[in-house]
Amino acid sequence: MNSVTFPPVSAGEDAPVWSGSGFVRGGQTTRVLAYEVGDSGWSDELTELHESATESGTHFIDMASRRHAVNELKRALGSQPASIMEVGCSAGHLLADMRVALPNAKLTGGDYTLGTLVKLGAKMPDIPLVRFNLADSPLPSNTYDAMVLLNVLEHIEDDVAAVQHIARMLKPGGVAVIEVPAGPELFDDYDRELKHFRRYTLPGLCKVIESAGLKVERRNYLGALIYPAFYLAKKRAQSNPKPAAEREAHVAKAIGATSRLNPIGHAVMALEEMMSRMMEFPRGIRCVVTARKV
Repeated sequence: MNSVTFPPVSAGEDAPVWSGSGFVRGGQTTRVLAYEVGDSGWSDELTELHESATESGTHFIDMASRRHAVNELKRALGSQPASIMEVGCSAGHLLADMRVALPNAKLTGGDYTLGTLVKLGAKMPDIPLVRFNLADSPLPSNTYDAMVLLNVLEHIEDDVAAVQHIARMLKPGGVAVIEVPAGPELFDDYDRELKHFRRYTLPGLCKVIESAGLKVERRNYLGALIYPAFYLAKKRAQSNPKPAAEREAHVAKAIGATSRLNPIGHAVMALEEMMSRMMEFPRGIRCVVTARKV
């Protein structure tokens, strides 16, 4: 049974209760607890685009990203029981990884799109799933031992408010593992199509995190060894922007093309993981930060 207390979805309702396979609201059971989220432009279709293009989570960068997050959680939390919320859980690949690597953890998945969560709920019937807007979060304070956000903040216009809610929802001593795309100067059609408001510098991300009262414990770049090729590809894309009607197909093709490099990519990322234990890279394709609520 998940011990997290969730607030009522509508005024006058009792608080919903997680039964182990769904949320009980007013005598009815619903698989996903859905709060109002407003309109950001992100959609179930965009989630499907990314999932299909990256071959359902097997892309070497995405696998390295999840491995980094799991390793940081294991380092920060140890083997103690912990309540962990993944914001932006999408198809549930990280939730599945955490369930294996952190068997004592109580996991919760959160996302912005309802259809994505309904589909995930059928695959993971035992994990509470919540639709909410992180920048205007209704979830209670001092609730989670850890929160994980992999490539989420760039989709939120008010990222400062979003990180403030992360800090609020973490318990004292709780940990946030955050990853975002790096390189503001590399913003291109890929970012526009996937509804990115920005790309980040590592110092800029740390500034947003620290402004919410969190203390940065570890910081680095992911994808440092493939950054030169990534930089050239992004600059080429910037010099040849596509009409809006052609962007979706172009982005899907570009992501799919890099997926074909998986055998080499996995080896490169394994080498980078070893190097990252000894150094902070000067550049990379994603910023990764672990911060703690003090």
